[in-house]
Amino acid sequence: MAHVQLQTQHGAFTDTKQWHGDARASLARFLDAPGEVHTSRREKEIRYGSRRQSGSCASLRTQGLRGPPLFTPQSLLREARRQKGLPPGTVPDVCVLDPDGDLVDHLRSSDRLSPHDTWACYHTRLDTFAHEDMSYGIIGRVVGAPFAVLVAEELFASGCRLLISITSAGQILPLSPPPYVILIDKALRDEGTSYHYVPPAPYSHLHPALREVICAHWDHGRLPPHVGASWTTDAPFRETEAMISRCRAKGILAVEMEAAALYALAQARQYQIICFAHVTNQMGQSEGDFEKGEASGSETALYVVSQTARSWR
Repeated sequence: MAHVQLQTQHGAFTDTKQWHGDARASLARFLDAPGEVHTSRREKEIRYGSRRQSGSCASLRTQGLRGPPLFTPQSLLREARRQKGLPPGTVPDVCVLDPDGDLVDHLRSSDRLSPHDTWACYHTRLDTFAHEDMSYGIIGRVVGAPFAVLVAEELFASGCRLLISITSAGQILPLSPPPYVILIDKALRDEGTSYHYVPPAPYSHLHPALREVICAHWDHGRLPPHVGASWTTDAPFRETEAMISRCRAKGILAVEMEAAALYALAQARQYQIICFAHVTNQMGQSEGDFEKGEASGSETALYVVSQTARSWR
């Protein structure tokens, strides 16, 4: 099968009108739409910031979308190569972000990783590995939206064609006892990074063509993936009961820290990015939580990577 070709017009993924004013206030109104738990005006201002205080920041972000960036990943990598004495090079077509680092640790302990000789990023180590008949790049412990997008920009500037992110996630709507895997088709934008790439809207979306090809070619016999929405947050220890209730009311399945920003980057730059949530916990509400399965979830992660890459190839 040929590589997936993406054709996107500006704003193709948004499922509401473009928001105006402060994005945080708009998100609060979206979550408190009819049928939601009522939140007082004062509570919204405490949680999301008042329109008067934060509207100027939203305006600055919106204005910043209008021009190309002065600082680019290409220029950063050029200077890093110069300082480190590295020659130019490219990364594998398919790369993996492993925020927990468990897959990286598993592959390293079994001597399956090789360092990438020309990766010039100041902040991370890129390793390569072979699985079945394909080669991959992988970077561990890239946690949170800003870091994930920084590394993703550098990977695509270095020749990556498909980026797969598999992050552990907290359960919002129970589908079964953890662990299980969700293909994230949209992510609630409760972080800041996505707003620097695309105009405000409730969600960032997986490109429909990628969703279609993954669902059509996935081998459902061993690991049937769930498909649905996640909540991307910058503050894991601010996952309050009230916010979780609002997310449940919107049909959101899990909470994680990267997908909304990665999908916004994908839309803005026409990159191919696919995010999975490995639901491993119920946010520590009982002992025995955060169990990922065999080899700390590494066998599941490898299967997800393989199925995704084969479907895309």
